[in-house]
Amino acid sequence: MSGQEPLEKSAATTHKQIEQLVTAAIWVILIGGLLSLFGCARMPYTVRTVHEDQRVVVTIQREIMPAEYTHPVQLSAQELTQILSSFSFREKQRLPLRWFAEEVPPKSIFRQDELKALTTFLAEALQKVGPEERVHFRVLAPGMNPADERDTTAGWIAVRDPYFHLTLEHFHAKFPIRSAELWDLRYPAIPPKPGNFLLYFEPNRFWSSDPAVDERGVLYRDFLKSAGLPISK
Repeated sequence: MSGQEPLEKSAATTHKQIEQLVTAAIWVILIGGLLSLFGCARMPYTVRTVHEDQRVVVTIQREIMPAEYTHPVQLSAQELTQILSSFSFREKQRLPLRWFAEEVPPKSIFRQDELKALTTFLAEALQKVGPEERVHFRVLAPGMNPADERDTTAGWIAVRDPYFHLTLEHFHAKFPIRSAELWDLRYPAIPPKPGNFLLYFEPNRFWSSDPAVDERGVLYRDFLKSAGLPISK
């Protein structure tokens, strides 16, 4: 009996230590998940809606990190049409699919009818946006099943002189309309995640790296001069 008692105590101690380690691991996972969740939640947020209808939604978003944009900016709808119609894109692919994707010509982001519906409100928003804010847009159309989904092209623009920046988030993505079907496995009403796109601009000589953010932007004033358009002051 006396020989078994130390063994039983040792086993009980080991079992308790294992329970403590498991509990600690669970807490680490939970805390890490919460930190990740709150970290992901720190995204730019809408502070003002400039325009919203069944075709176009234009809002002003506040950046989380300092942006130091040179806003507000005077750009006409005609100038914005000229700039935006010169953009194209490819979806980012991993190897080896990237080799095949590079053989496909880039696609234009906007059709002319989309730009006609959008640029007037983008020009208005750029006059109202502040230096730590950006202009977000959504171009909408009925999806293949108009009662259930909406075709959406979305992204945002900002200006940090002398660069005009465009980020594309969605290109003709299918957004669900009805939120009541969140747990319907056949048709979950969950918006698609933003895509990962490579942007191009022609003429390429105006597509340059902005040293402030190490991202490319359009030298828009030089581009508009080359296109023969009067530049807004």
